[in-house]
Amino acid sequence: MITSVKNETIKQWNKLKIKKHRELQQLFIIEGLHLVQEVLRSDWDVEALILQDGAKVPEEIEVLSDKITYVTENVMQHLTDTKTPQGIAAIVQMKELKIVNNQKLLLLDAIQDPGNVGTMIRTADAAGFDAVVLGDGTVDLYNDKVIRASQGSLFHLPIARKNLLAYTKELKSQNVSIWGSTLEQASPIQEIAIPEQLALIVGNEGAGVDQNLLEVADQRVHIPIYGQAESLNVSVATGIMLYQIVTTK
Repeated sequence: MITSVKNETIKQWNKLKIKKHRELQQLFIIEGLHLVQEVLRSDWDVEALILQDGAKVPEEIEVLSDKITYVTENVMQHLTDTKTPQGIAAIVQMKELKIVNNQKLLLLDAIQDPGNVGTMIRTADAAGFDAVVLGDGTVDLYNDKVIRASQGSLFHLPIARKNLLAYTKELKSQNVSIWGSTLEQASPIQEIAIPEQLALIVGNEGAGVDQNLLEVADQRVHIPIYGQAESLNVSVATGIMLYQIVTTK
């Protein structure tokens, strides 16, 4: 039982809230029963399981009995960011994920809001996309808000970080069609035939997709707006486009 926030192990785990220390240790922290259950259903490696004193241990977690550390309520609150922690958290090892299927890819260009990134990862997983690629300027995958918004989908979908300009050129050489989401010189997405292999680029909340990426795109697409709204939230727009792509015959 760890009772003090000054414990050396707790100090190291608490540092994982900062990107630099996550990268140094190659570890990140998740909190809440659902995320812990999702990581246990995946092939990611759990370094440690943290349980608050008195918390009920779910059956499936008993397989990690040798990795459990018990902590007091004040220590759990120190480690976690939610106002009402569920009494369970885990330290997870980072892993390099390789994209092996190029059929349907989602590319994120400088998406800065962690809630948007997590939601788009979750939606891409739900829509059956093969992978998500985080471009330069996109928020860190292991940001706690990204993890929470993804609802565990980051454990079930290959997610890589790449320079999108170089990567799109590589994809084009493999006959993957590149689509850029933009309002400029774009066609309504529902009017276009869906290619067998497709990479959809969605862009920064304010600036949109980088012009250099739009210039290499094979197709520019947009979602028609029928009301008075000027635009859609990028994660909402992405969800509409992903499902348009996977449901169009």
